[in-house]
Amino acid sequence: MNNLLQTLAAFLLALGTLVVFHELGHYLVARWCGVKVLRFSVGMGRVVWSRRIGPDQTEWAISALPLGGYVKMLDAREQDVSQLPDADLKREFTRQSVYKRIAIVAAGPIANFLLAIVLFAGLFMHGIEEPSARIAEPAAGTPAALAGLDRGDVVVAVNGTRVAAWSDLRWQLIQAAVEAKDGQGARIDVDRPERGRHAITIPAQALREVELDDDVPGALGIGVWLPAPVLGKVDPAGAGARAGLRTGDQVVAIDGAPVEDIGAFTAAIRQAAGRTLQLDVRRDGALLRLAVVPEGAAGKDGVTVGKIRTELLGRPDMIVVTDAPFAAVVKAVRKVWDTSVLTVKMIGRMIVGEVSWKNVTGPITIADYAGQSSRIGLASYLSFIAVVSISLGVMNLLPIPVLDGGHLLYYSLEVLTGRPVPERFGEIAQRLGVGLLVTLMALAVFNDVARLM
Repeated sequence: MNNLLQTLAAFLLALGTLVVFHELGHYLVARWCGVKVLRFSVGMGRVVWSRRIGPDQTEWAISALPLGGYVKMLDAREQDVSQLPDADLKREFTRQSVYKRIAIVAAGPIANFLLAIVLFAGLFMHGIEEPSARIAEPAAGTPAALAGLDRGDVVVAVNGTRVAAWSDLRWQLIQAAVEAKDGQGARIDVDRPERGRHAITIPAQALREVELDDDVPGALGIGVWLPAPVLGKVDPAGAGARAGLRTGDQVVAIDGAPVEDIGAFTAAIRQAAGRTLQLDVRRDGALLRLAVVPEGAAGKDGVTVGKIRTELLGRPDMIVVTDAPFAAVVKAVRKVWDTSVLTVKMIGRMIVGEVSWKNVTGPITIADYAGQSSRIGLASYLSFIAVVSISLGVMNLLPIPVLDGGHLLYYSLEVLTGRPVPERFGEIAQRLGVGLLVTLMALAVFNDVARLM
């Protein structure tokens, strides 16, 4: 119950922040352009609370449906302006120049991008602790193993772009998987302890076979380096305790095969439900052999996995990446740009069928991620908000009628032709846009439910 409440609170706080910044962009630029704003609403539908503020008596409101918001301006298409004085008519939206209208509409998505830049720059200046780009032993037969990557390699660059930490490596591999559709492989530069720097290439064909909605590094056989498996708390009622395992035991081999790290140990246990394993364990300097039978438990997609109910100590190599203010801002701008470009490319790949539509997510998945990131820590939660803010900015710029991008398309045509888009055309496009938007929302909710199932 506590997790559910935290997830709901984290989701509403993130969504509220993004909506307020988006609509503030529209509001501030509208005021700057001299347009009269009638209402600023967080949420859609029926107004549940409001207060009028300022010389224009703008109504600041909270509405019943907490998915979105809007800025209602003085607009002849929506209100009767025939009885208004000339002073107010001059502040009516459609009477403004096309360039002012473009600025007002574009200000919302731009505000989302600026919010992401501010959040990322703040995080980069503060410093983020995260796993280093040191990798585990790639599983045999995976693209990473076939390319020649080895346990302990520290990745320093992918396709010429510097890698400082695990998040950088993951991001660059995702971009490489997207670019692979154009025939480009992934050149990975690594530092090997006492052996210097090496360049290794994962071919484009291997990258093309990766599902982008999965764990891309994992699908390539690239995992974060983990220490040797040392047991923490051992559940007295579990299979580990029955086999004689104790806190502090270090597992060095399973069925005679060396166990390099926590990941290999966990994988071996999960694959051995109901089967006896011989564990070589180092305890107080002595080497013992213990037989353990992992218990079967339901895993993902209904697959039975083995568990011995013990904790594992240790964690990956952690580093703190900190940037100076100017470098942090430059890095944040580059990250927002790269994320935006990748999002557009992903949408394009989905349209042509190269990427699964399962990547479209809705409020349930976003709420789940909000809860997970908030439980990890403030830095993770702020990073989550920044990423969603970028997605919101990109989605609103898509040329779909009813979205900001659709209006920008109309105004761009007006600039080119010298006259507004015909009203009848706008009405038809609006209906088509609403239909497309409803379809996308239905698909997103369906994908959310499918993930839960």
